[in-house]
Amino acid sequence: MHVLSVYKTYFPDPPGGLQEAIRQICLATSDRGVENTIFTLTPTLNEKKISLPEANVIREKSWLAPASCDLSGFSSFKTYSQLVKQADLIHFFYPWPFADLLNLFVDCKKPKVLTYISDIVQQKFLNVAYAPLMWHTLKQMDVIVANCEAYARTSPILSHPSIRDKVRIIPLGIDQSSYPATQAPIDLEKYQLTQGQPYFLFIGVHRYYKGLHTLIDASLKCDAKILIAGSGPKTQELILQAKRLGARNIEFIGQVSDAEKMALIAGCRALVLPSHLRSEAYGMVLVEASMMGKPMITCEIGTGTSFVNLHGITGLVIPPESAHDLATAINLLTQDPRLANDLGANAKKRYEQIFSSAVLGQSYSHLYQELMR
Repeated sequence: MHVLSVYKTYFPDPPGGLQEAIRQICLATSDRGVENTIFTLTPTLNEKKISLPEANVIREKSWLAPASCDLSGFSSFKTYSQLVKQADLIHFFYPWPFADLLNLFVDCKKPKVLTYISDIVQQKFLNVAYAPLMWHTLKQMDVIVANCEAYARTSPILSHPSIRDKVRIIPLGIDQSSYPATQAPIDLEKYQLTQGQPYFLFIGVHRYYKGLHTLIDASLKCDAKILIAGSGPKTQELILQAKRLGARNIEFIGQVSDAEKMALIAGCRALVLPSHLRSEAYGMVLVEASMMGKPMITCEIGTGTSFVNLHGITGLVIPPESAHDLATAINLLTQDPRLANDLGANAKKRYEQIFSSAVLGQSYSHLYQELMR
């Protein structure tokens, strides 16, 4: 079976949680006889085709990216049309409005599935203009996959009577063998740490919805070290905020390699994802922390973050944008390492039961086979 996955960006361009989710779905289904191809855009078209372990990646030029929506030209429609003819099934990842145009103008009688990652939250005015095209796409899909029941129930789109019968639930997961080993200890001097010093970790793109401004505020009431990895549109603003407040226990460590990321997760007291808006639909980094047996601190925003991280079981769930509650949660796990260890052990068990590659591969391959029949 040949599956064509469609999304706006993919590796080796700068990584993100959704690109990792696509990679994991491809890896998990490849083990079950699925041949995967990914169609994507890139701002720097050095190579049109890249062969990766999980899939062949076919790329076209991204000419513009207004409101984070990568757009391309006529050549993309031509390439996409050729790929559709070779595929048995098309797998879209939402949202990407340009993919809706590809679907609209390229005739395709193949089975179609769409994995719905997130509602469009920030671009509300543009969403009004986009709505007719969006609904056309959603109604054409044979199946729409949501990553957890809570998101499907609270999304005004997924809960709409016209499509809710098409919605299935398949949690995103991770193949642990696709990650680097973590035997090497982290460089304590590089991250301004001392031997045995507990630290809390954020990893991700510094976007408007990540709640990092609250984490910096909370750090003033915490004794523990807080490492902020990654970069993004809000990085400089956040660095200035930390300097202005005199947040001496915050360390911005920039981009890290996959090996560094896993070593940092393995060594942290807990992973912190203080996202405060529904744009944080799931949080693949939470699955990574679960895989490593680490507790998590997240905010209750009605999305998949509270599905991956269960309050009092795998970590702590607090109100969004509350520096007081966030500091309290960090201080609790700082002062009670036994509680942190117990929560981390529960997170590891939950990973094995729900978020492992075996579960992910079985769920998606069964769905593909059902659509083919």
